[in-house]
Amino acid sequence: MSETRSDGELLRAIAADGDRHAFEELYRRYAPWLAARMRSRCADAGIVDDVVQETFLQVWRGSARYREEGDVAGWLWRIGSRRLVDALRGDGARGRLRQALARLRHRDEASAEERVLAGVEHGDLAGALIGLSPELRAVLQATVIDGLSTREAAVVLGIPPGTVKTRAHRARKQLREALA
Repeated sequence: MSETRSDGELLRAIAADGDRHAFEELYRRYAPWLAARMRSRCADAGIVDDVVQETFLQVWRGSARYREEGDVAGWLWRIGSRRLVDALRGDGARGRLRQALARLRHRDEASAEERVLAGVEHGDLAGALIGLSPELRAVLQATVIDGLSTREAAVVLGIPPGTVKTRAHRARKQLREALA
């Protein structure tokens, strides 16, 4: 029976030797978890599957490098979150919200975030959120719904922490004005 390798050992084997078995083991270990986590942010299973595949493709190709800071799950989440934001930016916000809400009506159990979004489908908050630019909505998604710190959101979104703070401030101000 073979010995189980640590996440760091797997990533080093992938980076140094292109070890396919190490990659497969890392994928089996984290892909289901990453997909489940992505589904809490996106109701479109096709987009989630694509994002998970793109995340691991980046690992395999070496375009995402693990610096052995923090845990591997958090590192994969940051890569996947950025891919998800990129994927969602490609669609119109109204269309995505309508699709997500339509899917909510057909699922047995919705997450807390989805219930909140469903509750504001026709309300003032939904209109105010739709009125925000994708960049401002992404910051709110990362900091409010996902509960990331400013620093974590900066890493996930690929922008400086000061930009996260500025966008969060602008988003709150625009929401206050829209809801006043």
